[in-house]
Amino acid sequence: MQAGLSFEQAPPLALPLRFFLTAPLFLLAAGALIAMAPQALASRWTPEALALTHAITLGVLAMTMLGALTQMLPVVAGATLPAARVVARLAHIALTLGTAALLAAFLGAGPAVFGVALVLLGTAFAIFLAAAARSLARAVTNATVNGMRLAAASLAATIVLAGALALPRAGWVPGTPGMATVGAHATFGLLGWVLLLVVGVAYQVVPMFQLTPPYAPRLSRWLAPGLFVMLVVRAAAPVLPAAVADAAAVALAGGILLFAGATLRLQARRRRKIADVTLDYWRLGMTSLVACVGVWLAAWLAPAWRHSDAYPLLLGVLFLGGFALSVVSGMLYKIVPFLAWFHLQAQTQARAGSIPTMKDMIGERWARWQFRAHLAACALLAGGLAWPALLRMGGVLLMLSALLLALNLASAVRRFARHGGRFR
Repeated sequence: MQAGLSFEQAPPLALPLRFFLTAPLFLLAAGALIAMAPQALASRWTPEALALTHAITLGVLAMTMLGALTQMLPVVAGATLPAARVVARLAHIALTLGTAALLAAFLGAGPAVFGVALVLLGTAFAIFLAAAARSLARAVTNATVNGMRLAAASLAATIVLAGALALPRAGWVPGTPGMATVGAHATFGLLGWVLLLVVGVAYQVVPMFQLTPPYAPRLSRWLAPGLFVMLVVRAAAPVLPAAVADAAAVALAGGILLFAGATLRLQARRRRKIADVTLDYWRLGMTSLVACVGVWLAAWLAPAWRHSDAYPLLLGVLFLGGFALSVVSGMLYKIVPFLAWFHLQAQTQARAGSIPTMKDMIGERWARWQFRAHLAACALLAGGLAWPALLRMGGVLLMLSALLLALNLASAVRRFARHGGRFR
């Protein structure tokens, strides 16, 4: 699976690492928000719920994914990111400060802070997307690169729609955006940017790190483009006949089930049958995707459930917590140790046995404890939608999971530095 990878073009470790080490801090903030204000999950429209959603989508998922693209564009796509050091630094600073400002604005800091967040986040994504677009235009085409291209297009649409939503909140334009804009923003952000990037990256990292057979060529060629077309149709649902919008929704659900089922099947056929916390994270993520489709189907068959507050909140817990955070955590436990080992070996020209192996970079026991905390947090948050008394403990366990993730990633960094590794 390493054939065709351009490891000699890998950027300095500091570039993706700055994103990876920041993400757990926003996850910690998300857990603290739930623990201190469990009413955040009373409705998806509460200020706390909006802050919580963006702490995860921007502070954790986007932060990690920009770091992953910084690493994977030159290695997998074979096209270096233009001015990579400047782009990574500026995008990281603007994304960090912009996300913090947006959370403060949702929690009552006022319209002016919405304006600050809009400028900072717009700057972060404009800089990164401009560089990524140039890199992807020169990239060698394969299934992973196609997934990255479609994910980047979805991110661009998400940012444009976010601007339409934020401008009135900042007081820069009059009026209130309609629900169609909100729905399209969520569709492109979650099913486009997050899901399509995970699909594209999975084609590379699942066989490489989990020692599975590759995805079927037909699936890897057509799944991401098919999902993208269907989510565009779904986003345009308010102006389309109901039958067309429903057909697109069914096709999206079918594509999601196809990806989850194919991934679980490949993992069952992996060559090395030993315990691996990354495998557990991906299995939880794929199972949560299947559960998302089940919840959506139940809402489709029962209109009363579809119009309840619990339905979108449960979907959010399953998709963001059960799927997205699980897959991201699983990738971090492979990508960060691999990068630390790879750069250490390349810099020191060390022989085998004189530097830590990938497995030694992060203790399996502590990674396992973090997985347990994450799993318990997801279960309590899902259950807390029916029994609110569970929500506060779910928030505490999410904080514990974030803290353990931060410490585990830091342990790989310490081992890298202890053996003479250079970050720049």
